[in-house]
Amino acid sequence: MFILKYLKPVNNDFIRFLLVGTVNTFVGLAIMFFLLNVLGISYWVSTFTGNTVGACVSYLLNRSFTFRSSVSLQKGLPRFCAIIFICYFSAYFCSEKILQAAGHLFPLDQSFIQNSSILLGSGLYTLSNYLGQKYIVFKKITPA
Repeated sequence: MFILKYLKPVNNDFIRFLLVGTVNTFVGLAIMFFLLNVLGISYWVSTFTGNTVGACVSYLLNRSFTFRSSVSLQKGLPRFCAIIFICYFSAYFCSEKILQAAGHLFPLDQSFIQNSSILLGSGLYTLSNYLGQKYIVFKKITPA
């Protein structure tokens, strides 16, 4: 891939994860905001669809580029899917609840709450997803 050619010199896996995540996040957020604001699709369908597309790209790039993992698809893919779902539901549920609570304290428009929830959820998702992928999905096995 074109982008991998320029990202290869980066050695730190968290930096690589963030670079790959920037691409995934941009694609996912673009889809989320388009579905939510242009097509009027619900918050949950919009965020789920955007994250699903980003997750597909994420698995391929993180397996081969970020963590340079040799974990088999049979072992890695189910773990990856579990981590993605756990991180997705946790991050976006918490972000929505936080912004709804803020909406009770301050006069916030429902559209602002939903859009801000997406942004906060993206940050929470990124952090929890990195930890899950690094330590569970693509965990390096050290020889005994």
